[in-house]
Amino acid sequence: MDFEEFECSPEGGSLKSGLLDVLLRSFDEAEEEQEEEHVEEEAEEEQEPEAEHVHEEPAPLPDLDWLNELSDESNGEGEGKDKDKDKDKDKDKDEDKDEGKDEGKDEGKGAGDSALAPEADNSKQRSFAEIARMFKLRRNLDQLDALTRQKEHDMQKASEKLKICRYNIESCMEQKNQLEWEIEHQKAKDNSVAVFRLGTQLELLCQNLQNEVELEGQIQAQLRQLELELNVMEVERGHVSELRQEVEEEEQLFEVLKAQKAVTRLEQERKVSQNRQRRIKLFMDEQAAKLKEEEIERQRKAEEFRANRKIAAKYLRQSNKRLHQQVVEKEQQNREFIERRIQAVESLKSNIAANQEILRDQQKRAKNKVLKKEHDERQLKASLEAQGFNSFKQMYLKRQQEEKKRKQQEFEKRQKSKRLEIVAKILQEEQLLKKRSKVPPPSLSPHDKFLSLREGREVLLSYLEPHPPSGPPSPELHKRECISESSSTSSDSESFEIEMEEMDEIVHKHTEYGTTSDFLAEPEFSGLWEQECKTQKPVLSSPKSEVKEAEFSMESGMLHATASKTLKRPPFSSNPEVALFKDFEVGKRYKKKIVLTNISYTISICRFVRISAELTDFISVNFQPPGSLSTGMSCEMLVTFLPLINEDLEGECYFESTFGPFSVPVRCTIKKCSPEVDCQSIDFGSHVVGQSVSRTITLTNNGALASFFSMGTSMRLSPARRTSEDFDPESENLTFSSRRSSYSLGLEEGHPMESEINPHLSFDVNLTFMDYCDITLGNVRGGEIGPFQSVKLEILFKPTIPGETIMVFYIKFSDINTKPIPIHVRGVAVSNPVWVIHPCIDLKICTIDRFYQYTIVVQNRENRALKLTFDVCQKMRKHLEIIPKRGFIQALSTSKAQLKFIPRQSLSKDAQDYFDSDTGVLEVPMTVQVAGQVLPAQYTIHAIVTSSDLQFDQTEVDFGHCSICHFVRTTVCLTNMSILPQDFGFVAVPEYIEVQPGDGFGTLLPQETLEIDLIFTPKKPIEYNFQLLCKSGIGRDFVLPCQGVGFHPPLVLSHSLIQFRPTAVGDKSTATIYLTNYQDKEAATRLIKIVSAVEAPRLFCFSLPTDSDISITPSAGRLLPGERCLVQVMFRPVLLEKMIMEEALHLQSTKLISEKEQDVSRLAEQEMKRDIAEPNRGRRTPGFAKRKETISPSSKPADRASLSPVFDLYGKARDSLLRSFTPVYKEYIVRCFVSDGDPPEPNVQPTWSPINTLHLKLECPTIKPPLLVTSGDGNNVLDFRNVYIGSRVVERFTIQNISEEPVELTSSLLDIDGPFSLVNAMRGLNPGEKHTLVLAFHPTMKKKYSEILHVRTPKMVLEIILRGEGTLPFVSSSHSKDLPDVIYALEKDTVSQHFKITNRSAETVDYRVMLASHSLNSPQLGADRVTLVLGGHRDTQIHPAVGTQNYSGLSVFSVQPLEGSLAPGKKQDITVTFQPDHSSLCFTDRLTIELLNKCKICEIDLKGAVPSRNMYLCGEDPLTVPIDSLLPVFTPLHPQLTEVEEKLCVPLLVTLVASYEAGVIRPAVRELKVGCISSPHANKKSGEFHWDDLGAVQQQGFQLEPAKGIVEAGSSCSVTITWTPQSTYKPFEVVRVSVPLTVKSDEITTYKVTLMAFVSSTTD
Repeated sequence: MDFEEFECSPEGGSLKSGLLDVLLRSFDEAEEEQEEEHVEEEAEEEQEPEAEHVHEEPAPLPDLDWLNELSDESNGEGEGKDKDKDKDKDKDKDEDKDEGKDEGKDEGKGAGDSALAPEADNSKQRSFAEIARMFKLRRNLDQLDALTRQKEHDMQKASEKLKICRYNIESCMEQKNQLEWEIEHQKAKDNSVAVFRLGTQLELLCQNLQNEVELEGQIQAQLRQLELELNVMEVERGHVSELRQEVEEEEQLFEVLKAQKAVTRLEQERKVSQNRQRRIKLFMDEQAAKLKEEEIERQRKAEEFRANRKIAAKYLRQSNKRLHQQVVEKEQQNREFIERRIQAVESLKSNIAANQEILRDQQKRAKNKVLKKEHDERQLKASLEAQGFNSFKQMYLKRQQEEKKRKQQEFEKRQKSKRLEIVAKILQEEQLLKKRSKVPPPSLSPHDKFLSLREGREVLLSYLEPHPPSGPPSPELHKRECISESSSTSSDSESFEIEMEEMDEIVHKHTEYGTTSDFLAEPEFSGLWEQECKTQKPVLSSPKSEVKEAEFSMESGMLHATASKTLKRPPFSSNPEVALFKDFEVGKRYKKKIVLTNISYTISICRFVRISAELTDFISVNFQPPGSLSTGMSCEMLVTFLPLINEDLEGECYFESTFGPFSVPVRCTIKKCSPEVDCQSIDFGSHVVGQSVSRTITLTNNGALASFFSMGTSMRLSPARRTSEDFDPESENLTFSSRRSSYSLGLEEGHPMESEINPHLSFDVNLTFMDYCDITLGNVRGGEIGPFQSVKLEILFKPTIPGETIMVFYIKFSDINTKPIPIHVRGVAVSNPVWVIHPCIDLKICTIDRFYQYTIVVQNRENRALKLTFDVCQKMRKHLEIIPKRGFIQALSTSKAQLKFIPRQSLSKDAQDYFDSDTGVLEVPMTVQVAGQVLPAQYTIHAIVTSSDLQFDQTEVDFGHCSICHFVRTTVCLTNMSILPQDFGFVAVPEYIEVQPGDGFGTLLPQETLEIDLIFTPKKPIEYNFQLLCKSGIGRDFVLPCQGVGFHPPLVLSHSLIQFRPTAVGDKSTATIYLTNYQDKEAATRLIKIVSAVEAPRLFCFSLPTDSDISITPSAGRLLPGERCLVQVMFRPVLLEKMIMEEALHLQSTKLISEKEQDVSRLAEQEMKRDIAEPNRGRRTPGFAKRKETISPSSKPADRASLSPVFDLYGKARDSLLRSFTPVYKEYIVRCFVSDGDPPEPNVQPTWSPINTLHLKLECPTIKPPLLVTSGDGNNVLDFRNVYIGSRVVERFTIQNISEEPVELTSSLLDIDGPFSLVNAMRGLNPGEKHTLVLAFHPTMKKKYSEILHVRTPKMVLEIILRGEGTLPFVSSSHSKDLPDVIYALEKDTVSQHFKITNRSAETVDYRVMLASHSLNSPQLGADRVTLVLGGHRDTQIHPAVGTQNYSGLSVFSVQPLEGSLAPGKKQDITVTFQPDHSSLCFTDRLTIELLNKCKICEIDLKGAVPSRNMYLCGEDPLTVPIDSLLPVFTPLHPQLTEVEEKLCVPLLVTLVASYEAGVIRPAVRELKVGCISSPHANKKSGEFHWDDLGAVQQQGFQLEPAKGIVEAGSSCSVTITWTPQSTYKPFEVVRVSVPLTVKSDEITTYKVTLMAFVSSTTD
């Protein structure tokens, strides 16, 4: 069982999550709020007109809706009588409705009386103003109480402040007394520094004390004011106490009225429901009786239908047999056509290959012939030169002979062409005679007849007259003719073809004219010539030609008037007028002879100038200037055309004459397809249905270009070409004619390139559509039509449906320049005399076991009556029936029959041929037999049969165990098995069951499945067994058994539904609920076996869904009876890592693809540049191989990049997902498992009962975040890392507004005493804008810091986690082992010592080196010296920071470097230099190394000693203060020195203390060092020492080792002094003895060393 939703009991209240806007509502409270909102809306609408009449009264509260209802009912009593009168007048309405209205009025009147009974007792009727006054008083009283509580709260806060202030004053007084005592104590010690410091603290404390006293006075005044105000409020409350009591009484009365009205309403609804059920029962009884009658009639009709079905099936089988036979015949024809087409394609391929081979052989032979001819000429020339002949002369003579021979051959060709022209003229005359016999001769004048006969005779004579060549041909023509002769072996055949083409052209030209005047020559008279040539352009002669013409005419005796005439036409006419080369083929040579005739008035000359630029490469002109030509004389010009391209060409040949220039047009046209049909409109007339008529049209191609054609109803012809293997005529549904003319085959054999240009084309002809039309095409629907061929096309008219049929067929051609030819076809079909008016009977959608009927109408247009028989097939007789079965239809009238249809459950079995059980479609063909009519009247019955069942997906619903404080929701799917919408409703539902949606009522669409939520809310802890009844709209009942168990839960959740606010990704929402161990003294529920005792400790555990953004705290725990636990639920939506990685991979692949495309384009450009730069450098590597070689290295890094992790694009992928994020709504069910009690043993798992499990539903909407972090790879953690204490680091954090609306930014407050601070202020952001937060980190302690900065927007709170760690730089110094305790040097020597500092931390540090002698805060001879003088030298640990310095004022110590930076792990040498300028043993200074954050690395006390000689002794006890005297050394005026005094003797004291512990005395040991200074000023580089009188010393227990020794320069020697008390030693006795120590170097120095020893029992 699925638990989808659980709600708590009415005891649980609602919860809101405060600022986070998390709404937690229980089910019962939600219903109450909805009812209150509904009541408020009604009250607002009804109170608006009432409030206008109330003067100075506030509007009623929004929860008083039922006040108007009470007033309406009271007013309704007076209006009821008038309404009864009006209702009695409506007698046409149903009795049931009138009865219900009367009952409603009686019930309303009674309810109104009972509801207003208390009012009558109290005050007859309460006005709206009184009720409003009551609620206004209640609001004012509530405000007064709230104000009183606020004043009490303020007074409590003021009292707390006063207590805190007094506590602060007392603590300040105690601190003041303590400071005063410390000041007196320090004054007694004469410690001025401490007295000054304490005095300062005392002043600050007194100031604070004064401030606290002033604050106390202010708080007391405020407290007195609040007490006064509170007393005033209490007095006010006392004044309104009586009013409060009155309001409470009115409210109680108001509640009683409301309850009475609710009872009245329930009674009214109950009575109305009873009346409705009674009417429904009556209606159902009537329907049952009708259904019984219809069932009987349905069975009878079904029998008839089955009989008719058998008859129809017989005819259907015959029709199917004929259809199959036709399909087989069509397939056989298609296969035969494919075979013929394949054979034709194969033969075409073989012909093309043979022609190509022949062409190659011809070209090869021509080339060999030319080479052989050149070779023969060279041999002949060499042989002639060898014989002594003139080779040039002989060769010239040979060429002349060849030229004569060639001219003779040309002359014979021209004669042959003239003969052909004569034949053409004769044929033309015969055609003209035939036309004259058909057309009446035109009325010609005698002059016109004379001219026509004369010109015909001249033309005939010109053709018959032989014209020998007048001059040598042009060299270009000669060259081309030579090439043509050498390139072909069949020159005779080519010349014959040229002659035939010229003959065809002449015949075609002359047949275009209708009369004899169209083809006769021009008249020789000028007047007639000007009338004929008005359209020609006038050509003006030049002045020079006019002058010459005038002179010539004067000499010849002609009239001057003739020379002065100006020509308005060309001086020469051409015959033909246009040099037309029609239907040429590329590669063939064509010749055209043009005759130029002088039609001017005088003698003129003719000279060829040039030809148009468009024709220069294709046209050559052979024209020999004839000299002066008289009027009427002519000359010939031969135009040769060699086409190289298959395009139309047009230009002119330009000539120059005496009267000016003129031109002859030249036009060259390619082969074109010129189709036409003999008839474009066909009318079949009227024919009866079933007849077949055909008409034939002729398609003729008048052009020289063959073309494929297709005939169909579409205007579109697909130009897609196919090879012979891909050509499938069956797929195109075409049948082409295999006939071909001999001329088309000759074209294919002679010109293979033409066949390649026109391969098989695919035509979009849909024969399926045409086959089902009344007008169809014959077998020939497409194919190839050759030049000047004709094809017969057949069109058939087979009417099947009465009416007029008009279709337009289009003949389409593969030539794109040829337009389709439309063929308009019309035919009229006349129907049978008897027919069914509606041949298609559609019964729409029918339900099983329901009755349907239809009227069949039959029409008769005959003038006699006919007998009708309605047939019903045998299979449908159980379901169909036609009444009557037989009948007569009168002349020119109609007959009707009734069709009855009752679909049974057995329809799918009975009528398998007509009924499709999957779709429910029923299609039954029916016939009406007519006596005397061959074809029966046919009609078809269509219906969609469907079921009316409603089906549950479960046979039984088990709710399981449900708490009486919660409910269980189970989903049941209700499916409408019908294809019609059905109404449904759950009736008689128990009170502990709720059906949703729509309270169990609704409509199911066809085949729709609706999820019904059954909500089980047990009221008692018992077992439930019941049935849910679902009724359909047609009254069918569907029962669903249900069962469940109610029990009392051990633990209770305060809320079982949490509705989080829309939370942005990266934000969080928090809700708080309570888990309570319910304590029941009854100890157990009634189901002892199922649920354990309630009073027991319970363990609980929340189980979170996997991959959810939910966290619960605490997730597990233990609750004692009656104990309550606070549970916090947090929803924090985040992006899944899987989604981010997938987006990163997508970005990576997109990037790689773009890079590869750029590489490929770049390589292509480089390869193109190389091809251009190196076009002729021999054989190169193919482009594919180069590309492969160049791409393969670059592909390896790409593969490695694709396999490498995509962490670089992780931030971009996350930003992309956030920017394109769409809102998501998720629901989670969190289970809380509850144990039956404590485990029996500590290590044993407790038992968890499934029935005790609690469920918490979470509704979690997720929205797009308005803010996006754009810095730091989108991470909201700002880590300052390690920062040295005292330093300040500033980081920047950038956010962007990715929403579509502006947002206002605010931030939370950071800890004032914390190290983090926000430097800049917040501002508003428009969509797309960015804002940078400047954050600073200033640690003061060595620890880790973490704080959260909240950036708030109206829809999101962005958490910025600030992290940082305050660290001390770990910098070590080696001064302890590298620097000596005292640096010894002689006067004016320079001694340098080195030590190192090492940065062992992880960051770079900045340091500086300081000397105390250079600091202004540590003056020389300051406090340290005063302390030494005052305190004496008792404390040997006290040393001045700055001691004796040089007399020059400079420090005796110097250090290098003074500052610098030290990288992690690096070392730095520090050099300390000692430069004394006088002798002293008290040179001191203090060296301090610190970082920039005031953190000290080390502090070194530098000591220096400058003895008077190079030997020194150290390690003794100090006898004087470690400073030099400020007084000068006293020197007597007359010193008298003896020899003994001249010997230096320096006293020294060495104290040895032996320790006594546990009865054992440990010897005392001291160490002295004797050293020798290495100095360039010393005379002796080394020294020696020795002890004298060691015997006396040893008697006292002292041992000195070594007794003597040598010390080298720059080194030292240690002397160990050990004292062991003797047996005669007495306690507390001090042993003292002196021993001399002699040191020899430049001078001899004797030290008097006093050894003092004693025994001490203390550790010091």
